[in-house]
Amino acid sequence: MISTDPKHIEELLSRGVENVYPKRDFLAARLASGTHLTLYTGYDPTAPSLHIGHGITMVKLRQFQDLGHKIVMLIGDFTGMIGDPTDKGTARKTLTHDECVANAKEYMKQASAILNFEGENPVEVRYNGEWLSKLTTSDWLEISSNFTVQQMIQRDMFQKRLEEEKPIFVHEFLYPLMQGFDSVAMNVDGEVGGNDQTFNMLTGRDMMNNEAIMSKYGAEKKTKEKFVLTTKLLADDSGKKMSKSEGNAIFLSDSPEDMFGKVMRFSDGMIVNAFELATRVPMSEIESIKAELDGGANPRDAKLRLAFEITKTFLGESAAEQGRDHFKSVIQEKDKPEEIADLTPSAYDIVTVLVEAGFCKSKSEARAQIDGKGVRINDVLVDGYDAMVKSGDVVQKGKRFFVKIV
Repeated sequence: MISTDPKHIEELLSRGVENVYPKRDFLAARLASGTHLTLYTGYDPTAPSLHIGHGITMVKLRQFQDLGHKIVMLIGDFTGMIGDPTDKGTARKTLTHDECVANAKEYMKQASAILNFEGENPVEVRYNGEWLSKLTTSDWLEISSNFTVQQMIQRDMFQKRLEEEKPIFVHEFLYPLMQGFDSVAMNVDGEVGGNDQTFNMLTGRDMMNNEAIMSKYGAEKKTKEKFVLTTKLLADDSGKKMSKSEGNAIFLSDSPEDMFGKVMRFSDGMIVNAFELATRVPMSEIESIKAELDGGANPRDAKLRLAFEITKTFLGESAAEQGRDHFKSVIQEKDKPEEIADLTPSAYDIVTVLVEAGFCKSKSEARAQIDGKGVRINDVLVDGYDAMVKSGDVVQKGKRFFVKIV
């Protein structure tokens, strides 16, 4: 049964939403009519774990599912071999099909914290290699003839690469066409994705509005008015989105302790946005939290609630309690030196900090300490050389060396 509850529809259309195409009223009318909709989000298995950015779209998909609509979780076992060029300064490393399949092994299990794969309206899992692997060179010539190089080259990241004289590979132009064809092959009513996916998703909308493409490849052989809903991005104060490619991702495979600790490292400016996008806390409560922060309340208290709610959303309530208890006992009450030296580094990457704090004699030694799992920021293990610190962070090397960033 399809629910047309106005309150739930309004929540779906407003919370965490950046844009709706062709327009908000179009989707609102379809939802209010009780029409059974089929929609999807695609997840390329370019890493062994989903991350919180994927989780945000799943939270939105769950809202559609709770209203009774059909949800497809699409695994890009074919598109993952290319890798989405969106926001990338260089071409992605190509993967084999076996690598993609191996990476996706835990995706359904991780997604089940948000999406319902059982019951009367279960999420359907599909793989786009099912249809993309069957298209011939002749098919791609016909499909690509409906799009121009000018359409592809207008994308911001391609323009940036041209300015920086970096190469743009032909296969990267094919990516949005492949993602667009997913909509045609599944004959969906809509697609949900992050705002950075707008171009790719609208390519699918253009394909479904194309009589030549739909008459040959569409399941019903007729055009369809596909809607596209884009979600806001969880980004830091500099505008850098939380993602694996940016090196600041929270993975759904993280331990409760690490997930909780990573959220506690969010900048204060991310708190309200993260509550809206990555938790189930009612918007009325989020507005109250925002008002308290604007009134001078300690951001740390709100961040503790945020870390609990995010960990609860993606790992469960018991995991959230475990993460919170660890943070309080190990971070807040840990047996650290009564006085920790301050450091104002010349740069805020962890390698520079380790050297300038005197913990390591050289950057190569600092990298070796990181590789050896001997460095933590606010008790969260550092797993890459590009980790950044901010004022207030406590950097630890081994068991005895601590420094506070100011």
